Amino acid sequence: MKTCLHNKYLLIGGIALAVCLPASAGLKTGDSFPDLAKFKLDGKLPDSLTGKIVIIDFWASWCGPCKESFPVMNELQKKYADKGLVIIAVNEDEDVSDMKDFLKDNSAVFTVVRDNGQKLAPVAGIQTMPSSFMLDETGKVKFVHTGFHGSETRKQYTEEIESLIKK
Repeated sequence: MKTCLHNKYLLIGGIALAVCLPASAGLKTGDSFPDLAKFKLDGKLPDSLTGKIVIIDFWASWCGPCKESFPVMNELQKKYADKGLVIIAVNEDEDVSDMKDFLKDNSAVFTVVRDNGQKLAPVAGIQTMPSSFMLDETGKVKFVHTGFHGSETRKQYTEEIESLIKK
């Protein structure tokens, strides 16, 4: 009887917890992306993102697909910078030297910052590397990407950027 009563309270507590927590944590399409300045990221952020199309890409040095994504991000930044695209790569390595070593072999023509202490990633709901959010000119999440799948992801990014430019 004691066990059944105990399990009853666990069940009630679990239901209460499930009701109080959102079904899935993290940012979704339509959400406003949080102000990056509030997270005290290591590195220099652009002065203003207002009116820009922004890709915020979470990555880590140990992530193979992240390494594959860097040339594509460089290409997109070069191609669309004059149309208002800003790419911000947010590094999630615990050790800054891992990030620096990665960047020696994988140059970036876009902004790279480090989420020292991993404060931004949990707010965004990052579970896979790389993960990225494409924001419209008002800072709302328009597209979410998990993982990097070569030419397929490159094509999606291009189509999404084009759709936001034409608005």
